Amino acid sequence: MAAEAVAVGGLGLEHAVALLATAVVAAPLFRRLGLGSVLGYLAAGLVIGPFGLGIFRDPENILHVAEFGVVMFLFIIGLEMRPAKLWALRKEIFGLGAAQATTAIVLLSFVGIAAGLPWAAAAIGASGFVLSSTAVIMKMMDEAGETSSEAGQRNVSILLFEDLMIVPLLAAVAIIAGVTIGVQADAPPLWQTIALGVGAIALVFLAGRFVLNPLFGVLARSGAREVMTAAALLVVLGSALLMDIGGLSMAMGAFLAGVLLSDSVFRHQLEADVEPFRGILLALFFISVGMSLNVTVVLADWQLIAAGVVAFMAVKALGIYGVARVFKADQREAVRRAALFAQGGEFAFVLYAAALSAGVMDARIAAVMTAIVIISMALTPLVVLALNRLTPPQKVSLDGVEKARDLRGQVLFIGFGRFAQVVSQSLLARGVDISLIETDVEMIRVAANFGFKVYYGDGTRLDVLRASGAGTAEAILICVDKPETTDHIVSLVKSEFPHAKIFARSYDRGHSMRLVKAGVEYQLRELFESSLTFSGAVLRDLGFSDLEIAETIEDVRERDAERFEMQLAGGIEAGRGLWRNNTTTPQPTPFTKPRQEGRALNEEAAEVLEEADEAN
Repeated sequence: MAAEAVAVGGLGLEHAVALLATAVVAAPLFRRLGLGSVLGYLAAGLVIGPFGLGIFRDPENILHVAEFGVVMFLFIIGLEMRPAKLWALRKEIFGLGAAQATTAIVLLSFVGIAAGLPWAAAAIGASGFVLSSTAVIMKMMDEAGETSSEAGQRNVSILLFEDLMIVPLLAAVAIIAGVTIGVQADAPPLWQTIALGVGAIALVFLAGRFVLNPLFGVLARSGAREVMTAAALLVVLGSALLMDIGGLSMAMGAFLAGVLLSDSVFRHQLEADVEPFRGILLALFFISVGMSLNVTVVLADWQLIAAGVVAFMAVKALGIYGVARVFKADQREAVRRAALFAQGGEFAFVLYAAALSAGVMDARIAAVMTAIVIISMALTPLVVLALNRLTPPQKVSLDGVEKARDLRGQVLFIGFGRFAQVVSQSLLARGVDISLIETDVEMIRVAANFGFKVYYGDGTRLDVLRASGAGTAEAILICVDKPETTDHIVSLVKSEFPHAKIFARSYDRGHSMRLVKAGVEYQLRELFESSLTFSGAVLRDLGFSDLEIAETIEDVRERDAERFEMQLAGGIEAGRGLWRNNTTTPQPTPFTKPRQEGRALNEEAAEVLEEADEAN
């Protein structure tokens, strides 16, 4: 079939291939360079757009479809925001969010008037730039793992308020047009606009409260997997459509639907169904924004646009920083929020288009402001990257936490997470004198609540090891999470404290082999023994006796040890062959061939398993 035969709306198969190819290439490349996937998508759009290779001539067609990526993104955020949690953030949404938006609008309006714009165009231009890009900020916070932090939740609250602002701002465009130009004959009255918005919100609320859960229950019982996926998309797009009809933000409609379904038993299923579409469409959105950058306008008015980008981003950042400090944010959080929110966003395009059609902005001002917004969105990842490079690591408060100094324990624990906490109980039960060091301050404080005296200390530093008593400890237990950290500590202890026996937590088989070659006395893969215990519980539930279970687990342990020894000696392929023989060859009656020499050990192991079950 020819590519033209599958073309829809002027877009053919070759366009779909081009979009997917650029997304696949740009995101990993830019992330590898440390620039983030958002900037990669924007750059890719510029390359294949009308002002690059010219593969796409009308990016507006793609942008209209790609906006659903933002819609689905907000739906997934809504699923994480239970109503109680949203209510708890009401002060941040309508307090911090309103203060930041109002301050930025006033400051940027003065910048526009100072640049010679009419007051109406300056106010609308400033208002559009204040609506930061939800897609850019949420994507960057998500990649940095900041979304669930307290500072991240405050940023989400501000974004929610800015999404709500699109409604009064669109109404403000109509009012300003009526004041400056005169009321258009076909313009609906203000009360009708407000009624439509309230009605749309009410419909989404009622549907989410009384219809969606019973509907998903019926669909789930039907057993049709594809119908559940279709229903998930119907919820997202239907709520967005209702909000759009009501003159509101489609993204806000999807967010509200997500919040209403956040307590549903189908929440995780909905998230899993929508996630693939969200990821692809959000990437498509950023690509289409990159295509929309009018290079002709930028080249013609490059001095004005460059000055506008610098002035708008700098003034907005200063306003955001000031508001953050007034609301008691610390220096680090205020600076980071200013860097994240210093750009314009996708809703500015909607506002500028409305202002252009209403006659509040002329075509040249709208094009210049649109270019300023797009360039600011592209610069944001670079600004945040520069901030990360220039900002020193955050200092951890050690209030109430003692640093390791002159410790003299018989056994030294390096790292005191869940693994080490369980290990320590047996030693303490036998009266062994232990010393504990950890770098996670919060973990130290939590451990103190349970009676553990844990000191702050980085086990990768020789001076800290000396202060922690490594020079006199009989055994050093390395119980940290990261394999590379464990390897470094092992090397340091072997070199400086050769008398101490090393017991190390291993991450996987490869890590275990490295540790054995490094000369540790004992290593244990962190999930190995717990997995064997788990399998023993399954066998017991299936009706096998404790003796049979113990024999089987001991057999598995011995076979694993044999494979490990072969791989350690360099016979990795032979070890794999032994693995295949042990796991895929049918064993007629493994429980009828117990090893006589291991029976006593197996009986003892069975008793241990039984005691462990009773204890748990």
